[in-house]
Amino acid sequence: MNRDFLKSQALFSGLAEPDLDWLAGQVQPVSIRSGETLLAEGEPGDAAYIVMEGEFEIVKKSDQRDIVIAVREPGAVIGEMALIDDTPRNATVRAVKDGRLLKISDRTFFQLLENSASAVLAILRTVSGRLRQNEAMLRQSEKMAALGTLSAGLAHELNNPAAAARRSAAQLKETLNEWQQLNSDLDQLTLDESQRQKLVKLRGEMVVSGRKETSFDPLLQSELESGVQTWLEERGVQSAWEISPILVTAGFNTGSLQELCQAYTPRQLNVVTKWLAVGYTVHALIDEVAMSAQRISEIVKSVKEYSYLDQAPLQQVDIHESLENTLVILRHKTGDGIQIRKEFAPDLPNIEAYGSDLNQVWTNILDNALDALNGKGEIVLRTYTKKPFVYVEIQDDGQGIPLEIQKRIFEPFFTTKPPGVGTGLGLHISYTIIHKHYGEIRVTSRPGETCFQVKLPIQLPRA
Repeated sequence: MNRDFLKSQALFSGLAEPDLDWLAGQVQPVSIRSGETLLAEGEPGDAAYIVMEGEFEIVKKSDQRDIVIAVREPGAVIGEMALIDDTPRNATVRAVKDGRLLKISDRTFFQLLENSASAVLAILRTVSGRLRQNEAMLRQSEKMAALGTLSAGLAHELNNPAAAARRSAAQLKETLNEWQQLNSDLDQLTLDESQRQKLVKLRGEMVVSGRKETSFDPLLQSELESGVQTWLEERGVQSAWEISPILVTAGFNTGSLQELCQAYTPRQLNVVTKWLAVGYTVHALIDEVAMSAQRISEIVKSVKEYSYLDQAPLQQVDIHESLENTLVILRHKTGDGIQIRKEFAPDLPNIEAYGSDLNQVWTNILDNALDALNGKGEIVLRTYTKKPFVYVEIQDDGQGIPLEIQKRIFEPFFTTKPPGVGTGLGLHISYTIIHKHYGEIRVTSRPGETCFQVKLPIQLPRA
């Protein structure tokens, strides 16, 4: 029965009768139930399988998500790629239905290829088709992963200014009510014209000081606050401990407050100083909301420029701006332990390029560098020109890439990360994008220094 099934398959149809008899005696029948795993990603590749009955899904982990990249039915060969490459399984195979398979050991598989030219050609066609199919599926997954990186970075960057604006707005609501009451208290005071003009002047200064906070070192700040508090308490001003830090931050000291003391009676001074402190707080909170909104606007602008929305696919690209926008997207991964040093050439020209594609290159390389540093280290971004090319170097001081791995890092599906953490396509896609721009990408690495160098033409060649 095994012999008849093998003979019906295109892979073995060209085998001579003795070879077919030999193969039928070598294969091992395997049964598997629905939901069980036949092969696991990361396991050694020690056998190939031919599906006789059932249905099997090929699953690849990408960014902790399971992606079904293919379904194999009766007649299909499974697991041959790991044998040919002598690498661990790059995907998991699960049974969708109860199934039966024929297992071909690695020794039998290679002996078969030695004895049958037709089997070699059939395997080559199978492998070529699988590579195209898998790469297309995982390229789409890589795009979704890049979108996830963009979304995570955007959410992280927007959260801080949004939260600050929300806090300031809530505090502003309460402070405005207090300030309205103090304005009403001012109206109840008997003030002459010079005193009213003084209030008008103070209100103007209040707006300016709200925009430009006075900054002192902590020790001097504490001394000034203590002096102002004592001065206010000596003149019977209530809540002096509460308003003294605000007045000092606004730029007041005992000297400028002395002018108020001369202009207003003690009763009036009590209201005026509180009015000043609360009014300054109102304007400071308004400025905080405005600054948060401005920061959000800048982030949205960076994301728009990062993705090159509303722009032609091919445009003049500012490399420095491109790198800066990528850093904004990845800022959620650059904690306090990561230092970013920029060695940007001041005269770097814009280049003709596909902007969003280049940003994907910077994202892939920087993301890998951040992973290599594991939260602590330095990344150097370096740019320079050697006409007619510009050069971008991204260097980290991580543990480095072993020499035997360096020559393979641009291969599709090759990754040093654990199963499920990387697809092995990030650097391959980067390599493809750079060559699409008629450029070059190289890596040099040793312990403590890994550098990716990208060479790009200033002007793309014309056909």
